[in-house]
Formats: sequence, C-alpha cells, structure tokens
Amino acid sequence: MTGAGIAVIAVLALLLFGTGFLLGRTARPVRTSDVGTPVEHATFETLHTASLAAPPLRAGLTEESARRSARGLRSLLGTDALCLTDRESVLVWDGEGDHHGTDVMHQVEGLLASGRDTAFHSDCGDLDCPLRWAVAVPLTVDHRVLGTLVAYAPRESAVLARAAGEVARWVCVQLELAELDRSRTQLIEAEIKALRAQISPHFIFNSLAAIASFVRTDPERARELLLEFADFTRYSFRRHGEFTTLADELHSIDQYLALVRARFGERLSVTLQVAPEVLPVSLPFLCLQPLVENAVKHGLEGAVTPSRPAGTARAGDGPIRVTISALDAGAEAEVVIEDDGTGMEPERLRQILRGEGGTSTGIGLLNVDERLRQVYGDDYGLVIETGVGAGMKITLRLPKYRAGVHGS
Repeated sequence: MTGAGIAVIAVLALLLFGTGFLLGRTARPVRTSDVGTPVEHATFETLHTASLAAPPLRAGLTEESARRSARGLRSLLGTDALCLTDRESVLVWDGEGDHHGTDVMHQVEGLLASGRDTAFHSDCGDLDCPLRWAVAVPLTVDHRVLGTLVAYAPRESAVLARAAGEVARWVCVQLELAELDRSRTQLIEAEIKALRAQISPHFIFNSLAAIASFVRTDPERARELLLEFADFTRYSFRRHGEFTTLADELHSIDQYLALVRARFGERLSVTLQVAPEVLPVSLPFLCLQPLVENAVKHGLEGAVTPSRPAGTARAGDGPIRVTISALDAGAEAEVVIEDDGTGMEPERLRQILRGEGGTSTGIGLLNVDERLRQVYGDDYGLVIETGVGAGMKITLRLPKYRAGVHGS
C-alpha cells in the first residue's frame, strides 16, 4: 500500500471513529493491559481491514476483485450495503437489500457521464428493507471513470457521503497501481520481444548452414548441433516467466556458443568459470545472452568471408577469447563477460546507454541495463569498461534474493 493510501485510510479511521459512524462494530472493553487508546485501536482495525481489501483491487476493477474486496470496503464504511459497478453493470452487491441492485446502473448513469458524486433516495416500498438512501462516488483513473462505489444507509448522512468519498479515493489509488502493474508487464514483454528480435536471421541461417556442413562428414555432430539449436530457440522464444535462473541462462548461452563454435572452429576460445552456489540466483529473462552475443560479435566481426567454409580460420588470425564468470560475492552474484575484440569508443558507449545506439548492439546493451535498474535499482546497472582495440568487459551484480524476483 502506498503512503498516500495509508494516509487516506488513517484520516478516514479518525473521521469515522470521531463521529461515531462505525456502525455495527462492537467496542470491546479497554483493559489496563491493552496498549493504545480507543482511537488508536479503531485506526489499527481500519488499517487492517484496508490491508485485506487492497490486494484484490491490485488486479483492477473486475467482477472477481470486486467480490473479494466488497466485504472489507463495506466494513470500512460500516454501512448496511455496498455496491461496486463498472461502466456497464453491477460487479458485486454486499449486504442487505440486494433487490436494489437492479436499479443501480440507472441511478449512476449521470455520475458515469459527469464524474461527480451523487446521492439519491432508494425507497423501494418494502417496509422491512433498511435501505432508504445512498451515495454514489466515481472510481477514476487518469481522469477516466471506470465505475462507481455506491454505499447504502437507512437515512441521509453527510458523514457517510464524506467517508464514501475517502474510501473511493483509496480504491482509486489501488486501481492506479493496478494500471501501473499492467503497464510495467506490457513494457517488460515489449522489451523481451525487442531482445528476441535481435536474434538475427543471419545467425539462424549461419547456424543451420554450419549444421548442414556436418551432415555428411560428421552426422553425429550434426545431430548434436541440431538439438542444441532446437533447445536454444525454444528457450529464447518461451512465453512464460519474467525471470529465469542463472543456471538456465548459462545453459542457453552454452548452447549458443556451441553453435558459434561450429561455424568459427578454433578461432573462438571461451573460458567459463561458475561458482555452483550462484546457479539458483534469479535474474531477468534474456539478461546475459545479449551480452555474450555482443562479446562474440565484436570479437569475431569480419572474421569470416563467404568464400571460407565454416569451422576454418583465416590465415594469420589469432583466436578471439571470451571469458564468462559467475562468482559468489556474499549477498550477490557477480557476473563478468569479457572479450579481447575490437572494443569501442567510450563516447560511443555513453551514447548507447543514453538510448542513442540505433544498432542491435545498442538496443541489447541498453535493454539489459534498463531492465536491471528497473528490477534491482540504479545501483545494479551494467558496468562497462572498453576502448578502441581494447576489448570490452561487462560486469553486473545480481542480488541473491530480491522480493518478487523468482526464476521460473
């Protein structure tokens, strides 16, 4: 719950207690062993009720979230009945007199159009029905009216009108957070799609060509490479999970490197150093793979010509070395990816990290850097050391535990 949401509920609790509006609540005797004043007890009870109603609303305004939160919202108001609607229909009715639900959408029609609170008499003619008056408040997000909260009572009450407004504003805060959650999820999905798009068609074509070159000369090697290719693409294009484990990410990288080595042979030298205790550490999906691809690309850029077959090196060319380490660093795992390739101008690197890359390399580095900062905070972005002809060293730190970050 946000600080603003807590403040609203605390004010509401004091308002309701001070005016004696907490209908239906039985005050228990205050014993000498009790801690706190009656006002503090009422505030705590209200905050606790609000905390139970909040999680369902973080899913947005739906029939299910309304059903799960309505009882808590009615308890906050201490009213006889409460109704939540969207713009089309009643989502839930909680409390007495549910026959009033058939008239709700007609009664809030003007509110949905104007976005202004409204009150109305709800006398149904049933002498046993306690509902005689209601106040309806809009539920808005970004100036859009998503629905209404309607509270019913036996008589007109200015206190209920004010309290319903405060509760509705608190509900709106939760719905805004739900919108932010959805936007964040959509952004992450878009970022992962962008990374998947960087799996170049040329890489796929060259991998299949390298596999084909072994079909006659070494069928067993061709079969193994084909399985590596299938597993690599399956992992890269999987459709579930925002996070993965370091073990799975490194396994995918190993498959990628096997395909690259099939093409470049001994020209590519890879050293892998991994501490077993960091393998279960969770991290954003497709976080390391673009960095390794970047190291390979810069190391081997221009190394193969169309006339030279896969698996052979150009005369005079030395091996390109790529080192990948994932080591235990106390509460964190430290991952370092280093190559001795072409490197780049530091100013060019700064442009890339400012979003001025314009190339697949730039998109990949920027994407990973932004996602790390988004998940772990600004202290956990990429640390990159490079220079023209000096290769590149990329370091990132991954907390071993972070709430909400779980590999799948």
